[in-house]
Amino acid sequence: MGVRIPLGAPDFMQVLLTTLNAKYIHMNLAIRLLYGLNKHHQGLSWKEFAIKEEAAEIASACSQYDVIAFSCYIWNITQTLEVARLIKSLNPQAKILLGGPEVSYDWNDIIKLNEVDYIIVGEGEIPFASFLNQNLSPIGIPNLVYKDSNSNFTYIPSGESFDLKQLAEFNPYEFEPESDIKNKVAYIETSRGCPYKCEFCLASLDNKVRYLPHDTIEKNLLYLMQHGKVIKFLDRTFNIKKDFTIKIFEFILANHKPGNLFQFEITADIVHPDIITFIKEKVPKGLFRFEIGIQTVNQKANLEVSRKQNFDKTRDIILQLIDDVEMHLDLIVGLPLDYFADIVYSFEQVFALHAPELQLGFLKFLKGTPVRERYEQYGFIFDPNPPYQIIESNYLSKDELFSITLLEEALELYWNKGRAKNTLLYAEKKVGIFDFLLGLGRWFHQKSNFHKHSLDDSFQLLNSFVLNEFPTDTVFTELIALDYYLHFKVKPKLQFLPEPELKVKAQILKALSANQNKYRFIVVQINFSFSKFLIDSTILNSSNFVCIAFTGTEKAFFYGEIESDLILNKELIGNI
Repeated sequence: MGVRIPLGAPDFMQVLLTTLNAKYIHMNLAIRLLYGLNKHHQGLSWKEFAIKEEAAEIASACSQYDVIAFSCYIWNITQTLEVARLIKSLNPQAKILLGGPEVSYDWNDIIKLNEVDYIIVGEGEIPFASFLNQNLSPIGIPNLVYKDSNSNFTYIPSGESFDLKQLAEFNPYEFEPESDIKNKVAYIETSRGCPYKCEFCLASLDNKVRYLPHDTIEKNLLYLMQHGKVIKFLDRTFNIKKDFTIKIFEFILANHKPGNLFQFEITADIVHPDIITFIKEKVPKGLFRFEIGIQTVNQKANLEVSRKQNFDKTRDIILQLIDDVEMHLDLIVGLPLDYFADIVYSFEQVFALHAPELQLGFLKFLKGTPVRERYEQYGFIFDPNPPYQIIESNYLSKDELFSITLLEEALELYWNKGRAKNTLLYAEKKVGIFDFLLGLGRWFHQKSNFHKHSLDDSFQLLNSFVLNEFPTDTVFTELIALDYYLHFKVKPKLQFLPEPELKVKAQILKALSANQNKYRFIVVQINFSFSKFLIDSTILNSSNFVCIAFTGTEKAFFYGEIESDLILNKELIGNI
């Protein structure tokens, strides 16, 4: 989507602001800001694409412009450069300008490429406006790198920051159809900068936190609430200021619409008690989503990368809010001084919080970060190509890292996608969650492909794994069957556990007062109380019939259970 000025006018140059988003549902805030601030320049347009689109088609759409300005990140730089090369082949006179975090540091090699003419370093508002005001001449513009015909580059550094007060009364989403916002993730910033100095993060390079005008924040937020659905705040630590945080929360509660979801990056161990009280007393469940970067529980590793964290406080805050706010927790594999045993400990400590999503990421050596500059000190070897992921170090071997990637695949498939949460909760107590997922990941890798399999395959592979590793533990198979049935909206084929004969099933449904006009049901017999397990993951030995209800529109749900002895009474069955 974008705004385009008709081509062919003889008196001004055509400039396109664009990017390749990771997914179609994403919306790039940077190009919208630059367009809105400079829309008075004739010939300025904007349009966004997705990285999965054909490079040739993107290049064809862009090549008719005189200058094409790309917003660059680690997830799109490879595709962006490919598109830039194709644009040059279609229109050798076109100029390519790159900006964004991926080209703001260590840009020397990028500017040497034939397909790149200019690079904006750091914030784009000031140099991009100057570039347009100088009729696309880069000469003398601070933070705009350019090269001459002999490939000699010129760069005038500047520490000047864009005054966020200039965004007063400015809505970056006003230039597109309101209906487009509804089905996408809309991004909003209330501040720039981060007070922390984590050496693996680019945000640590700007420690001065600057806020947008509050009235503008509220007006833009209201607009997104009225026309959008998912709204993600880009602030690196949203809860730095207690009063500001509560004021924004109050505004959301006063104005949100049904279906809105608000996502924040939160530093958990500094969450003020007043914020906790506010959330628990006033915020409806499902309205807020918190992303919390724990990264590691190993305090030595934290200190080595200038990271401050009190995990005991973090855990306490998460447990206080986990029933009120949707939680997404992050861990990083590969930090200095984090050995394999440390990663096992961190993973098991954080998994025990049972957040709906736990992302296990791998250390990436982003350009400009201190951890990249000091990589030799720790024996780091990393991929020279984006996303610059760790390969090995003094603390983790290649084999250990590869094993953890398999665990991460299993975690994503069976926990984050919700396919086998009950099975994993049992495995956590039975054998330890790290070892279980590690073994499951290896098994899946040997038998199939994590990226090419069916839903049915994932359950069959899980079941074959537990049968191989725990052949006498029937609870595993019973929980896999329940997880399988609970994953569907419509009643699926029977697998793993059979249903009782029809007259027994009829008696069970009658005893449970099942509404057979509204739902369809599957009944299976297990050797423990599922209702007890759902409360505290405890196995209470007891023969029970479990009833799963299928709505046809939402995922199935646990309808109820009844002791087998109450049903398998011959007199009861004979009276049906």
